[in-house]
Order: sequence, then structure tokens, then C-alpha cells
Amino acid sequence: MGDESRARGLDNTDRSLIALLQQDGRASFTALAKAVGLSEGAVRQRVQRLLRDDLMQIVAVTDPANVDLTRQAMVGISVDGADPRAVAEKLSELPNVHYVVLCAGRYDLLAELVCRDDDHMLEVLGEEIRKIPGVSGTELFVYLKLAKQNYAWGRLTA
Repeated sequence: MGDESRARGLDNTDRSLIALLQQDGRASFTALAKAVGLSEGAVRQRVQRLLRDDLMQIVAVTDPANVDLTRQAMVGISVDGADPRAVAEKLSELPNVHYVVLCAGRYDLLAELVCRDDDHMLEVLGEEIRKIPGVSGTELFVYLKLAKQNYAWGRLTA
């Protein structure tokens, strides 16, 4: 994060708070204050600023299979005759697309799909993604098993 994090107003205490909340998003302000050596009020203000400025979110994370979403895949998307940013914006509006990345290489975009089952995935791919203007091709990479899912980036910057 380096210079960019300083420009966005993150210091080592903010990074520590993020790391602690990634370990336990329900940690009390009292516990956080003790861990970083600040008052409870100061920690409350910092956490509220991090949330307000969209520097972090506190969310519940589950395995999609536990909520009846049993089919996941990454879709490589080629774009022709359109701005990939416009296609990414349209993809981002789709409820079953959970991750969109503009990239270099074989594909212009990568999008992660989380669906109920194979029929649902075919519907999303065929009736939603492939109908976005500018999408010229797709390649589906179906997930067989989730080997690692980790959102603990705060530990990398603390």
C-alpha cells in the first residue's frame, strides 16, 4: 500500500485495526482500544472513519454452498467494439456476479459467478452476460473445490 495508503489517510494504527477486525469483525471498541493502545472513543472514531471513507467494510462471510449457491465459476470475457470499463459496469450490476476485474492478457475482464446450480449458471451466462453489448466471447472456469479464501489483507499491511 505504501504511498497510496498514506495518501488515503491510513497509518499503522488504522492498519492494525483493520487486521484485528479481519480476525474478529465483532470485536468491541474496548478490546480494539486495548490492543492498539488508544482510548475507546479514539478507536470508535477511527473505525467510523474507515467505514465512512470506504476504506473497509465489516461483513459476514460464508461458504456459498452453505446458502444453497452450489455452483461457482470465473468467466474470462473478451470485449470487442466497446469500452471494457462500460462492460465491467454492466457486469457489476448483475446480482450473480460478485467480482469483476479489468485485466491484461487473454481476456479483457474476469467475472466471478455464484449460482444455485448448473442451469442457473447457464441462464446467467447466456441470458445476461453474453447479451451485454461488446461481449464478444466468454470462457467459463468452473470451480471444483474452494482450496483457499482469505480476506486478511490488513495483516499484510500492518
